[in-house]
Amino acid sequence: MSKRILMVEDTEDNRQIIRDLMGTTEYELIEAADGAAGVVAAAAVKPDLILMDIQLPVIDGYEAARRIKANPELRHIPIIAVTSYALSGDEAKALAAGCDGYLAKPFSPRELLAKVRGFLA
Repeated sequence: MSKRILMVEDTEDNRQIIRDLMGTTEYELIEAADGAAGVVAAAAVKPDLILMDIQLPVIDGYEAARRIKANPELRHIPIIAVTSYALSGDEAKALAAGCDGYLAKPFSPRELLAKVRGFLA
């Protein structure tokens, strides 16, 4: 059975880039377009990994990560923040919210795949 990745991303162009990239892999991709939908999808699907944008509608990625990590059934799922927030301190803020990894946009597809494979190995 292939590993499932939940992508929580509100921008269609960014979703398409990740969709195309993951289409070249063995991973199954599930999508959510806002933070609240991401929390619901995480509980429903229980993915093996979550790619979490930070700047999201409804609830931001920080709050979505906190809610996912607060759920005992979901807290083991690694979350990688994939965000345009790339200033000093932004990585620490994402990690403090419960994210397990961090990748600034724009990212190299090779770098994203390496991070994903590192968590799913």
